[in-house]
Amino acid sequence: MEILLTGSVAYDYLMTFPGQFKEQILPERLSSISLSFLVDSMSKQRGGIAPNIAYTMALLGQKPRVMATVGEDFDEYRLWLESKGVDTSLMKVIPGVFTASFFATTDHDSAQIASFYPGAMAHSASQSLKELDGKPDLVIVSPSSPDAMMKFPAECRELGLPYLYDPSQQVLRLEGNELARDMEGAEFLFCNDYEFGLISKKTGWDLQQILRHVQVVVITRGGEGAHLYTNGTEVHIPTVPEEKIVDPTGVGDAFRGGFLAGYAHDFDWKLCGEIGSLSAVYCLEQRGTQNHYYKREEFVQRFRQHFDDGGRLDILLK
Repeated sequence: MEILLTGSVAYDYLMTFPGQFKEQILPERLSSISLSFLVDSMSKQRGGIAPNIAYTMALLGQKPRVMATVGEDFDEYRLWLESKGVDTSLMKVIPGVFTASFFATTDHDSAQIASFYPGAMAHSASQSLKELDGKPDLVIVSPSSPDAMMKFPAECRELGLPYLYDPSQQVLRLEGNELARDMEGAEFLFCNDYEFGLISKKTGWDLQQILRHVQVVVITRGGEGAHLYTNGTEVHIPTVPEEKIVDPTGVGDAFRGGFLAGYAHDFDWKLCGEIGSLSAVYCLEQRGTQNHYYKREEFVQRFRQHFDDGGRLDILLK
């Protein structure tokens, strides 16, 4: 199965704050909030939603393609992705700009405050699915520039391409009618619990109404796992116990990567979700979004400590 990912490509600047944000915020003074957090560590990591998802898919034996715009500082990142098995041939360099940058500070409770500089991502809509040589089996529409996030679903509908709609961070920028329009006809909607609340509020649609427009809805709920809804069926996907908690950044992307690797093998929804759940934990246990690593034999062995795949994951070992 050929899966094409669109979305942000970025460098992540990850910082840690040794206290708790909630202790520093005065609710009655939010209108004039002015805070500066002294962090005790910082690291620069490769990130961006599209390559984050692609990285986990590649770890599990897939050959995902990423279509995105990047800056002149992308050469080292490109070599890294290609060495891991990600197809970067559709990643277009925009002259004179930097690759997008994500600045995130995480506190003692794993709460985050973040900022995002779009850089080359602002040119995402300069690309088009109509220019592809062939038709992918599934297009992932994940957060990038708002105009690209509206363009790609429209092109998918025009070209008859199945797509997964994952507005996540851009839910704040998109209006209810825009979200409703681009959920219409989507194969999947992926979001976390908070994002789902925003989508529901902006569109006026509850879960059952959304399922009239989207075939499969997957809602991640942090430590409570995830829920998948389709055709009157609800599937609960539990979390995998972590060996340690290091950094929550990119955990949702790793979940998506694992889920899609399962989907590429035509596994049932439960198994797809369980693969996603374990993939997420590997990311949680490392700092950064693409620093987790495992051999597929190790992944399958750990998977079988928590889930029963009935031998179906043997295909990952071939």
